[in-house]
Amino acid sequence: MVKGPVLESGQSGYQAECAAYQRIVRHRPALVVGATGGADVAAAVSFAARHDLGIGVQATGHGAAVPADGGLLVSTRRMAGLHVDPGARTVRLEAGVRWEQVIHAAAAHGLAPLSGSSPDVGAVGYTLGGGLGLLGRKHGYAADHVRWIDVVTLDGRLRRTSPAEHPELFWALRGGKGNFGVVVAMEADLIPVPSLYGGVLIFPGRDAGDVLREYLRWSAEAPEEMSSSIALIRHASPDEVPGLRDGLAVHVRVAYLGSGRRGAELISPLRGLRPVLDTVADMPYTRVGSIHNDPREPGVYHERMMMLGRLDDQAAGVLMELAGPGARCPVRLVELRQLGGALGRAPAVPNSVGNRNAAFALFSASPAARQEEADEVAAAQARLLARMQPWGTGGKYVNFLAGRADPAEVLACYSAADHRRLATIKAAYDPRNLFRFTHNIPPAATAEDLRFDYSE
Repeated sequence: MVKGPVLESGQSGYQAECAAYQRIVRHRPALVVGATGGADVAAAVSFAARHDLGIGVQATGHGAAVPADGGLLVSTRRMAGLHVDPGARTVRLEAGVRWEQVIHAAAAHGLAPLSGSSPDVGAVGYTLGGGLGLLGRKHGYAADHVRWIDVVTLDGRLRRTSPAEHPELFWALRGGKGNFGVVVAMEADLIPVPSLYGGVLIFPGRDAGDVLREYLRWSAEAPEEMSSSIALIRHASPDEVPGLRDGLAVHVRVAYLGSGRRGAELISPLRGLRPVLDTVADMPYTRVGSIHNDPREPGVYHERMMMLGRLDDQAAGVLMELAGPGARCPVRLVELRQLGGALGRAPAVPNSVGNRNAAFALFSASPAARQEEADEVAAAQARLLARMQPWGTGGKYVNFLAGRADPAEVLACYSAADHRRLATIKAAYDPRNLFRFTHNIPPAATAEDLRFDYSE
């Protein structure tokens, strides 16, 4: 018996239950189940398995990749249980919890989660894809700090996974997205953060080349306590930021775990370039969303990304040519996020998060609802990725592939060995590939590929 709503197409509430934040994906499942807890999830998964229905999962839909057309969609947004243990510095949360809720609950104890640029994102989905956060260079990926995960697998069983229980599945879940079951809850570490020195420095587009080159030099020497990114943003209205004439602005975002005095010393070379707007200051972690100020409204967002190695002046020149002042660029945002530090090291408990050798993540995004706009944006993004290939590592980051589930791109999120291991685990837990409405990892094709027992 399912306590939450079970809806078919045409019923009242069906469309609202299926709607994702990322509107480039439109779900049209045969059934959508508004789960209220683990029992509802188990009943939904068991039903789908009996009827050979593909299974999709959605909390907020920020990372929606594949429409759950004709299948069963599990909506987890009602699963909002949350408990902070300040002594253990951990948080237990259910599948529908957003980072904003965790941020405020943890801040009461001087703690913070390894959340990302948008507090509006679902915490579980973000973490299953790795979780590239604003404290990442110091503390690594969010997936590196998960203590256990409760997941309903295809047989309808609820399994507690951890380093000691179902360790292969635990390894796969942290980085492998929704390929192995429906996660209903997890426990993760919290970080002591009494305050943060952070904010944004905004420069006019005409200075973009100088700012980018200085940023690349500056970031190469930045300590691990400093996480940062630089973005070329074409504002919809030039009046959004004072001092802009053509709508193009350069945003340098910083988040420093340390004193404001030391933080100010560290960013003084950037301030020396005379930003037109400077919001960098000591702030409580509850205001961390103001650093990137990601859009909260659902929309059709076209996103592309690639992982990069070290960048030089020639790379900066290519970015300026394609997205700088004077470029006819239809893409709203082109961003470089600095990686390295703890993001580049193996965690204490290994997981499947890949491409830790990259120095930067190049991310581009643009709203484009009309087809002609979408085609123009797609062509510009493809040109950008092609021209930046000399600096590319060949890797991708799965959480930045929203709206895209190209098998080659999913494969590029992992090393060849890790992808084979994930496919083997997939074959053990989901041999029919019913959990395919995600950044799919197909099951290993032959019995010889199986390296462990499903009954572990």
